[in-house]
Amino acid sequence: MKIMQKQGRQGDVLLTVVDAKAAGAEVPRENDKIILAHGEATGHAHAIAAMDVALFMDEKTLARHLDTRGTALPILDHEEHEALQLPAGQTIEVRQQREYRPEGLRNVLD
Repeated sequence: MKIMQKQGRQGDVLLTVVDAKAAGAEVPRENDKIILAHGEATGHAHAIAAMDVALFMDEKTLARHLDTRGTALPILDHEEHEALQLPAGQTIEVRQQREYRPEGLRNVLD
């Protein structure tokens, strides 16, 4: 298992600890998990099962932030990638890698 410090990556998902507070609407869980990205090719997902973590999305900017407010160290799991232990008590910006195509930008398929 990898341990994230200030920045970490799992496949096409990039996570960065930021100083800002998480803002926006809380994103609902799917099957009791926070889903950061769905895999289009395999159906697998980048998911966090810890209950003391919340994901927020700013509807204006579409920025997503994790709030790891609990004391437990949450784990980001994915069936095809090494697990990533996230830092507790932080706000973490969530970005999905994108790529340029002549028809426009698109999320990288995982």
